[in-house]
Amino acid sequence: MTLPATSLPTRLLGSTPVSAISFGCMNLSHAYDVPPSEEDGIRVLNRALDLGVTHLDSAALYGGGGSERLLNKAVGHRRKDYVLASKCVLDQVDGTRILDGRPETIAGSLERSLQRLGTDFIDIYYLHRLDMKVPIEESMGAMVRAKEAGKIGAIGLSEMSAATMRRAHAVHPIAAMQSEYSPWVRNPEVAVLDACAELGVSFVAFSPLARGFLSGAVTNVDFVPGDIRIPMPRFQEPNFSENLKLAARFNALAAENGLTPAQLCLAWVLSRSPNIVAIPGTRTIPHLEENLSAATVTLSAETIATVDSIFAPGAVAGPRYPAPVQTQIDTELLPEETEQA
Repeated sequence: MTLPATSLPTRLLGSTPVSAISFGCMNLSHAYDVPPSEEDGIRVLNRALDLGVTHLDSAALYGGGGSERLLNKAVGHRRKDYVLASKCVLDQVDGTRILDGRPETIAGSLERSLQRLGTDFIDIYYLHRLDMKVPIEESMGAMVRAKEAGKIGAIGLSEMSAATMRRAHAVHPIAAMQSEYSPWVRNPEVAVLDACAELGVSFVAFSPLARGFLSGAVTNVDFVPGDIRIPMPRFQEPNFSENLKLAARFNALAAENGLTPAQLCLAWVLSRSPNIVAIPGTRTIPHLEENLSAATVTLSAETIATVDSIFAPGAVAGPRYPAPVQTQIDTELLPEETEQA
């Protein structure tokens, strides 16, 4: 493929250079607050490409396919300008969320995604979660066959452990591991980041702004019905009020550095390894521009150490996910989470 040009700093996604800060499409149609209008979503996506974003990350699950349809309508005509990513295993069928890693289900999900995206090729295709009822080798087999058929390029994994990644990598090289990573979600530091460095796998940080909490945008828990943060323990009282104290210290540090909280957060994520690509999402052009400006920020060692001290082990109140959801997640737990369990 002809590599898309960008004025932003780049990092490798597999073997392909992409903008170090790219764009996660989830909240244009899914998960947080009220999604923007289609017209606003189209404007944000085009502005992202205009500003040099060269990697757009979507999934079959987002908006029940709505995210993929929006991408097609908004920027399908600019396909040469970006690396396209999407995901399977988590999906919606007849309005019901499913987690299904069987090969035949993956094949069907891919065909629906290609149709919604209006393309015959997805540059990087992820297994969105581990289906613990299906050996990872079987799910990987479906991905390899899709690649051999010319329907996908690179293969990625999302929210999986280092051990699972090694098993998958033994079937076929993995280009990228995508997991949540921010100053208040440090689980990838247990084993995944080291495994990525060892195997030559890129790491894609989703929710690098802590689901909005470290962008300065979340000051209360008055979420709209259906917002996925409502059942998350860190956004529930009394945890939320305790975590706001951490955010206040973080916000003050950002101000001392002449940055917004979002810029400090993204610069911190990128500082952790040259192997990391961040994919924050946003619904507005001002926030998009704010986020992308962090790509050229270099933090001092002192500032990085202060962020780490604010979010020292055990400082964040509450686990990342409620217990029933955590049972579906393959990522490693932090020591304090293991103690809570």
